[in-house]
Amino acid sequence: MGYNFRNCNNQDWTCVRLESKATGMSNKEIEEGEVFQMDFTKLRKVANCGTDVVPAIAQDAATGEVLIVGYANREALETARECGMATFWSTSRNELWIKGKTSGDYLKLLEVRVNCEQNSLLYLVEPAGQGSCHTKDASGAARSGCYYRRLNAGGSLEFLDDSKR
Repeated sequence: MGYNFRNCNNQDWTCVRLESKATGMSNKEIEEGEVFQMDFTKLRKVANCGTDVVPAIAQDAATGEVLIVGYANREALETARECGMATFWSTSRNELWIKGKTSGDYLKLLEVRVNCEQNSLLYLVEPAGQGSCHTKDASGAARSGCYYRRLNAGGSLEFLDDSKR
């Protein structure tokens, strides 16, 4: 079902209504599939994680690529500044998460920026390792970042680089 809108130049725009598809998808289907299944309840889960957090974005300082969006509490920020590595608070595990501690794919922290309302952080980083996403491409290599698919006009997902699928 679509809706028609008119923009300021009086051209027709069609708004495709995106609906949550199947529930109960496996992690593999969510991470590697082409079905759009956005977790719109994520912020409610974050709010109920038991600790105060803010969004923390890791961006490759050299390329500008957004690598990861996570959350940081005071402990994560202090740890990041002390150890020089992007550090987050895992809202699902309720624990400190130094990116790369288990995988070896660290994100060296070059700079921390704070937004205008002081309610989110931007970590400018230098990736050290194979990639920053926990998912792997078809060759088994870690992906450089977590944003490897785009939402197309029809409402499904497509890989940005089909050869890395």
